[in-house]
Amino acid sequence: MSDIKPLQGSLSLGKNVSYITKYTPSLLCSLARSDSRALLGIENNSLPFDGVDIWTAYELSWLDLKGKPVVAYGIFSFPCQSVGMIESKSLKLYLNSFNQTKFSSLEDVKKTLVIDLSFAVQSSVQVDLFPASTFANPNRFMGHLPGECLDDLPVSISQYEVDAGLLQREDQNAGSHRVHVHETLYSHLLKTNCPVTGQPDWASVLINYSGPRIHRESLLKYICSYRQHPDFHEQCVEQIFRDLMERCACEKLTVEARFQRRGGLDINPFRTNCGEKPLGIRLLRQ
Repeated sequence: MSDIKPLQGSLSLGKNVSYITKYTPSLLCSLARSDSRALLGIENNSLPFDGVDIWTAYELSWLDLKGKPVVAYGIFSFPCQSVGMIESKSLKLYLNSFNQTKFSSLEDVKKTLVIDLSFAVQSSVQVDLFPASTFANPNRFMGHLPGECLDDLPVSISQYEVDAGLLQREDQNAGSHRVHVHETLYSHLLKTNCPVTGQPDWASVLINYSGPRIHRESLLKYICSYRQHPDFHEQCVEQIFRDLMERCACEKLTVEARFQRRGGLDINPFRTNCGEKPLGIRLLRQ
């Protein structure tokens, strides 16, 4: 946190706090990405990936100039190159501070969000707002993961703390030959825990890669080994990316996790080294 010069407010996660309903940008709190990346051996100035953290805010409301409530939902895209990342409870508190604040238009709210969020993380943040009329067409945003699901593989699981040693390539098995593949795999069994409160975080994870074929049972065991792991969503995805690159010799790799919402927010980290784009859809479980 010491690396974030525009750090505002204080860490609110896990604390009892009062909900402020008048616009208060100082509620925002950011955390230094470099702290957790250092533990993974990842340097901010030479990232092995590109990517973005896509947040969906479902509880967003303000007043128009006549005092009438307006409701909407927002999608905030934070580049993974940003110095900081937003602490989730502080964002919820910040958004709640819009509730009794008058704005002239949706564009006025969007401009305010862009300024405040970009200042908090020291990078340009993209904000997209959707008015209540959009709620009538949910299929525009709903979808499903492409590729093959790992979840029905008949594996025995006994490791619930992250263990990269579980990952194997198929050519590491006796008598196997290296096969180069390009495939997309996914699982709905990813679970992690908030490192501050211990609350469970549930997610679906998508892995698109090119390189030696990954042993699928080992990949599912590895995903399940996050079940008791305490870390933020962004760090978990970056750790999955690093471990797959190091243990499975992936040439091209994309990892995207779609976490279920908590406190009216869902967080969807996306990391890639091959120019892929995020799915841009919500899953039914979200």
